[in-house]
Amino acid sequence: MPLVIKKDGRREPFNREKILGGVEKACQKRPITVQQIEALVLGIERSIQAYALKEVPSKNIGKMIMVALHNLDKVAYVRFASVYREFKDVEEFVADLQDQTPALLELSNKENLTFPFASEDSGGGSK
Repeated sequence: MPLVIKKDGRREPFNREKILGGVEKACQKRPITVQQIEALVLGIERSIQAYALKEVPSKNIGKMIMVALHNLDKVAYVRFASVYREFKDVEEFVADLQDQTPALLELSNKENLTFPFASEDSGGGSK
């Protein structure tokens, strides 16, 4: 698995448990099975592996999770987005969700999820 490039520029090993924990929190008290959560996390892992890059920005992983949650359960998606996007107030949150929903639907297609850093000299391969 690749290294994850954090928002502050640090790099750390990919950690499946972080994704699983975030998704589980977003899905609490929702009609979502453990099997659905496991399948979601496994799908994200496989997608990341399929890119065959040495490094992946955490924001791209977050977008992948948001797409998967949007397709699985809208409430879980909103919960995850509210933490992931670090909104300052409700108005910013609502405006961003309205802007992001069409973009997330486009990202459901793997070809539309780009990794612009891959062409930079970061040691990663291309898509």
